Amino acid sequence: MAKLAFIGLGVMGYPMAGHLVKSGHEVTVYNRTEQKARNWVAEFGGKCLLTPKLAAQGQDMVFICVGNDDDLRQVTLGEDGALQGMNAGTILVDHTTASADIAREIGAIAAKAGIGFLDAPVSGGQAGAENGVLTVMAGGGEADFSRAVPIINAYSRCVERLGEIGAGQLTKMVNQICIAGVVQGLAEGLHFARSAGLDGEKVIEVISKGAAQSWQMENRYQTMWQGEYNLGFAVDWMRKDLNIALNEARKNGSHLPLTALVDQFYSEVQAIGGSRWDTSSLLAKLERNRK
Repeated sequence: MAKLAFIGLGVMGYPMAGHLVKSGHEVTVYNRTEQKARNWVAEFGGKCLLTPKLAAQGQDMVFICVGNDDDLRQVTLGEDGALQGMNAGTILVDHTTASADIAREIGAIAAKAGIGFLDAPVSGGQAGAENGVLTVMAGGGEADFSRAVPIINAYSRCVERLGEIGAGQLTKMVNQICIAGVVQGLAEGLHFARSAGLDGEKVIEVISKGAAQSWQMENRYQTMWQGEYNLGFAVDWMRKDLNIALNEARKNGSHLPLTALVDQFYSEVQAIGGSRWDTSSLLAKLERNRK
């Protein structure tokens, strides 16, 4: 059993921290909205404390899953941040989807204090977190990674080290770039099927058995066809992620024309009130134009 802290109990962090308890670990949590932390304790046990620093004190490892670079900087490097409470020889594991720059910044500061750091963003969405089957893409030292994997396994089905600090975030950017194109293609296919008067269910039943098959098709086509867009990962968050990727592309000289275009399409979804719809709502924009 390890002594752990988990900071950030959003739609991902809340169940992830719960899986750590179910795996037999002693878990202390912190959340900016204290009531959510108290609700978590009532459901899973453990305890909650009032700052990341207090939650991190005396722990073997500290896990973080918050919203963006600014949130991450505050809960790690702030006056009451987790690094202020951690001891040398412990490890900080960050599951936030953030920039590679902030990962390297935190990693360098942690190293000066003798604290290990892994940037380890996740993929799999809210359902993956709740079911404990996330994919975790990590950057950091091999020794730190080897120590953390047995604990991360509590809520994941795949954990891979991709390189040094920053590599996890860069890999997550690749993940989001690929998803953006697939979702847009699926949205256009379904939009075309409806416009052509086809039976969407039968179309997908056939084409999902061939080269067009994808996770998005298998898991989202029915709700997209029915105009339901309340399945977790929101357009606001996807735009955040795509902008991280586009900013990184400007630095490394890569060209992402499709990613930039889909980001623009998501801005149009936001404009029609879909900021909190899930990412499959690209179809809603096309259907609105059809009408």
